[in-house]
Amino acid sequence: MSEKNSTKEDNIVKKTSKQASDLVNKSADTANDIVKSVSGEGGLVGKAADASTDFVKNVSKTGNKVVGKSVDTASNVIKGASKKVFGKKNKKDS
Repeated sequence: MSEKNSTKEDNIVKKTSKQASDLVNKSADTANDIVKSVSGEGGLVGKAADASTDFVKNVSKTGNKVVGKSVDTASNVIKGASKKVFGKKNKKDS
């Protein structure tokens, strides 16, 4: 796999993770809005729904960051290994 293709795949993984995170966030917001419309904005149920929504969104955001960092780390490992295996040899190594 070339470095250019590796970067494209990284972007696909990161983009998909971001889209999944956005979907989770929107779903949590929609569910929260439904709960609040039934139970009322200021009541205990509404406040619990807000807290739950915030929790779900924070977990999703954290997961997205972990995926991004994992992809970056894997990409750097592949690039480093490729340079060592396929890179030009120094005169000292000859």
